[in-house]
Amino acid sequence: MKPGIPQGTRDFSPEVVRKRQYIFNTLRTIFELYGFQPLETPAMENLTTLTGKYGEEGDRLIFKVLNNGLHETTGDKRAKLEEEWAKVLSKAYSSPVVTERALRYDLTIPFARYVVMNHNDLALPFRRYQMQPVWRADRPQRGRYREFWQCDADVVGSKSLINEAELLGIYTTAFAQLGIPVAVKVNSRKLLQGLSELAGHPDKMMDITIALDKLDKIGWDGVVSELETKGVDAESAAKIQPVLHITGTNTERLDALAALFAGSESGLAGIAEIRETLHYYQLLHTDQQANGSEIVVDVSLARGLNYYTGVIVEVVCTHPNVAMGSIGGGGRYDDLTGLFGLKGLSGVGVSFGIDRIYDVIEQLNGFPTQLTSGAQVLILNFGGDNEAYALAILKQLRADGIAAEVYPDAAKFDKQMKYANKRGVRYVLLPGDDERAAGAVSVKNFETGSQQLVPLGELKSVLG
Repeated sequence: MKPGIPQGTRDFSPEVVRKRQYIFNTLRTIFELYGFQPLETPAMENLTTLTGKYGEEGDRLIFKVLNNGLHETTGDKRAKLEEEWAKVLSKAYSSPVVTERALRYDLTIPFARYVVMNHNDLALPFRRYQMQPVWRADRPQRGRYREFWQCDADVVGSKSLINEAELLGIYTTAFAQLGIPVAVKVNSRKLLQGLSELAGHPDKMMDITIALDKLDKIGWDGVVSELETKGVDAESAAKIQPVLHITGTNTERLDALAALFAGSESGLAGIAEIRETLHYYQLLHTDQQANGSEIVVDVSLARGLNYYTGVIVEVVCTHPNVAMGSIGGGGRYDDLTGLFGLKGLSGVGVSFGIDRIYDVIEQLNGFPTQLTSGAQVLILNFGGDNEAYALAILKQLRADGIAAEVYPDAAKFDKQMKYANKRGVRYVLLPGDDERAAGAVSVKNFETGSQQLVPLGELKSVLG
């Protein structure tokens, strides 16, 4: 059988894993600096936990998990299962007899479920970060996979816009440290509601939002065509278009929007919360932290998920040589836990698209070079007494905190050196007869090509 993996999934080589860990470790350090706590939830959730939370398009992308086999059932229940399985084989089917669980679609809904189940034990507001894989039955393409990692930070139990400002700061700080220039786009779902009122269709906010979310992909004509299928005619859509072309600084944009939305309570509320968020951000962060990244008010931003209610954000790379979709996004959800019976608990969160971030850093050649290998020291194995000598050196190096390995076989010298070169180690140690007699070891620096005899007592300082 020819081996393979499911479409939309990937293996990660040691080199790739180290680069990914570099991203995770960078983000983890920043989350901890901001006072967020780590959390993990199961790969599977009950299907009822996930369905109905992401809109019709999202629900179609949920990976359902078929129930266990028939060996656990007998009698009428087994006959019922056999009948349902026959339907599964003939067409898509989602009977609870067949599937009761699903792979998690994102990290936000499982987080809300966790908060509801544990809210009596949590100190609110609860600040958590989470780094785990999620699954979506999407069409695989560049930058879009069926299995991919998300990295979220959320605050639940507080309505203060200080939280939004801090999450914006996490974005600008993180991408500055990762060497990715970004624009953090900011909008408000209240402003989008005002936009639907401006178009004369206050009841079509979700349809307008979903269409606008595709503006970068299908262009304005495509948005108009989609809106027409939803009952929003071209004349009404035309009332929206001028709003999308407002330019200037964030303050100038907000002032212009305030004039246009003078008659919309929802629109003005959205403008006010964006102003306050940006004010808090300026109080908390410096331009040096952002290191070239910027925060931009963008009325065309329309996150498609149903649960956002306030400020929404999306991150895109602004480097001219990188063509990539959003690499982060999130927003305020005033009553997400209400989906599970806990009313009135507001939250806000952002997500990092780890796989896309990896691809961007790779394109920019931005990963530190020292990530490409593990141990920086390889000790050659010349067999006999020299093998025992090599192992003693290895033991001492690890005790001193120096990552090292020994070639396990007393193979030919050329073979061991080729291995060292392929592994990308920095130093090769040659513990031969002369070195053992002198209580020393020859150290070859692969970067410079130099070689020197080093007493064992000085080895740590040379390699460190």
